[in-house]
Amino acid sequence: MICTILLLVLVLLSFILTHRTRSKSEPPLDRGLIPWLGHALEFGKDASKFLNRMKKKHGNIFTVRAAGRYVTVLLDPHSYDAVINDSDSLDFTRYAQVLMERIFNLRLPHHQPGVAKALMKRHFLGMNLATLNSTMCRHLQSLLKADMPQNRKDWKEEGLFDFSYSLLFKAGYLTLFGGEQNNNSTDPSSIYEEYKKFDGLLTKMARGTLKPEEKKTALSVRKRLWELLAPAGLTEGSGSSPWLHDYRRLLQEEGTDEETQRRAVLMQLWASQGNVGPAAFWLLGYLLTNPEALMAVKREFSQISQMETSETLPMDRPMNTPVFDSALEETLRLTAAPFITREVVQEKTLHMADGQEYRLRKGDRVCLFPFVSPQTDPEIYQEPQKYKYDRFLNEDGSVKKDFYKAGRRLKYYTMPWGAGTNGCVGKQFAINTIRQFVYMVLTNYDLELCDPNAQMPEINASRYGFGMLQPEGDLLFRYKPRNTH
Repeated sequence: MICTILLLVLVLLSFILTHRTRSKSEPPLDRGLIPWLGHALEFGKDASKFLNRMKKKHGNIFTVRAAGRYVTVLLDPHSYDAVINDSDSLDFTRYAQVLMERIFNLRLPHHQPGVAKALMKRHFLGMNLATLNSTMCRHLQSLLKADMPQNRKDWKEEGLFDFSYSLLFKAGYLTLFGGEQNNNSTDPSSIYEEYKKFDGLLTKMARGTLKPEEKKTALSVRKRLWELLAPAGLTEGSGSSPWLHDYRRLLQEEGTDEETQRRAVLMQLWASQGNVGPAAFWLLGYLLTNPEALMAVKREFSQISQMETSETLPMDRPMNTPVFDSALEETLRLTAAPFITREVVQEKTLHMADGQEYRLRKGDRVCLFPFVSPQTDPEIYQEPQKYKYDRFLNEDGSVKKDFYKAGRRLKYYTMPWGAGTNGCVGKQFAINTIRQFVYMVLTNYDLELCDPNAQMPEINASRYGFGMLQPEGDLLFRYKPRNTH
């Protein structure tokens, strides 16, 4: 009886504290039926499905209640700049700090994001990018050869997702976190196995929905990764990249203790390695399930390989690969699904491209979800759910950049890398890595689906909002070294 009364009191309190009505100047408000919780369960289960439903009901802008918070969702790409370019009323770091604490148990009270970003630009752009490209290429080459000895004549069967993710993760780890001379001398396979467990629980950690056993596993795996990553970047001779060494030195200058530095290194491991492998999987999967696309990319790579003597792409000059670039862009259009989230730190009037104005309340969050629009918007793309490798090519083979919505040319027609000041600094390094990996696989190996009629696996809907999507299950394929004689 007492428990029942307490429960009723809590429900009443939550209703009073989180209940609100919409004023005329605000976006349409959808509180959901459950007090306090609102739409949190449906939002977390399948954000794309939920937000598409809300868009049909309310239009391009609306506010929903989710776990006691009010989130205004904007789905008009013509109006995205009103959010992206406003750093006075809208704050990027507050929500990022919430996720850092939930996922990595990390607090960086004296951290300077602007300095850290400048550091990344110095190491991931210009001449330093060329060095990173070469190092990554070397590690990819050696890992592929170790995975499949060149004298082997039999087919090797594997899941394409695990194949792509594991190889690119290990190569990325060796390039940025622990080269051959790493004092840790940890096999990257050990890091990858622990990381995969961590990555599998990441969305639940972010949402605070771990079950007791999962929480126990998450704490254990996280602690193990901190231990494994402890030496990475500590000294210049650690075998880690100059970027990681400089990043740790920045943390030290900010007064960050060693245990917190390890947590920050794990965050950087996820940020740098969590998307490239899945992106390469989706690209290779779409190519293997679309023979015309596979032949077009192979043909382009073949023309390059005829001019080169190496098994790898030349990394000392820009590569002209418009067909590959379009195939990758189309892959990212269908599988890159990050949220762009801001905290409203002072009341703001949002000016929409169609002339409408809406008031945003201080304390709310604003969320853009480019996966819904522009990326899978039927008004912008014909058959938006279908993979078309040449969608981003004009008839003359040049890059297509003109896409329209409501009769107006779009500035943002895909947004896999974010936008504005918080766009991905490592974009070019990631593209170069995926292109190098796909080039090596397609030119040096014969590969085919184990089941010629296999279709791409379904998307794991719980991953919406966290960068690259991941599949439910895998796509079985087989491969062997190509006989070049």
